[in-house]
Amino acid sequence: MKTLQTTFFLFMFVPLVNSAPPIQQESLQFYEYDTDVTMGSLIQQDYEMQSKDLRKDGTNVSLDTSLRLQGDDSERNVPPTKDTNLPTCLLCVCLSGSVYCEEIDIEAVPPLPKETAYLYARFNKIKRIAVSDFADITTLRRIDFSGNRIEEIEDGAFSKLLLLEELSLAENRLIKLPVLPPKLTTFNANQNRIKSRGIKANAFKKLTNLAYLYLGHNALESVPLNLPESLRILHLQYNNITTITDDTFCKSNNTRYIRTRMDEIRMEGNPILLAKHVNAFSCLRTLPVGTYY
Repeated sequence: MKTLQTTFFLFMFVPLVNSAPPIQQESLQFYEYDTDVTMGSLIQQDYEMQSKDLRKDGTNVSLDTSLRLQGDDSERNVPPTKDTNLPTCLLCVCLSGSVYCEEIDIEAVPPLPKETAYLYARFNKIKRIAVSDFADITTLRRIDFSGNRIEEIEDGAFSKLLLLEELSLAENRLIKLPVLPPKLTTFNANQNRIKSRGIKANAFKKLTNLAYLYLGHNALESVPLNLPESLRILHLQYNNITTITDDTFCKSNNTRYIRTRMDEIRMEGNPILLAKHVNAFSCLRTLPVGTYY
């Protein structure tokens, strides 16, 4: 009877003992799922051990890192600089034949693309215009140098600009005018230091297309001679003009002569009394703006 009980016991419980491995396998699989956390902690421990070894060897990792960070901060704090040695179309803006070089502190006329038709170089530090600046640029139609520090313009600097129609040299330091290209329609030299001796007698005579002439806020003692018939607007305000002749605007030997195109003459701010020179305006359709009494 005991033998039967033993046999029955073994028959019932041995299979239960043999089925244990699958449960153990499941627990092992669960543990493997969490190995990323375990491996991360092991790597961190290893990194800390290496850091301790480096400190023992006399290497200061944190100091080196902080120095690199300080170096990065100092580079960020460096103010931007204007590199005037850059190619023109990187330093300026080039767009469809127009070059815009405004307020970039250049001290000379930059090399221009050969197809340039319009140059705007206002409010810079240009002091001088040389013949070589426009020697190869024959396509220019408009140039604006307003608000620079130009004191000198070489003879012939604009001689090859046969298509140039508009030129502004306003707000500079000129004491005389350069030779102007023949097809100009607009010339602006307001707010310079130009005296009458700085304008040649025939400076405007051959400019048969010139319609707008601005010479206000200079040091002229007289109205320029030989003004072309094409003139419509003439600004001479705030100079030192003290006299006008009958031939300044009109022709004393031709009483029927009328200057038909002249629309405006400004002469306010000059020491001259215009009422004393009535015959000088007999050919004009409108009297000049200025002091009469």
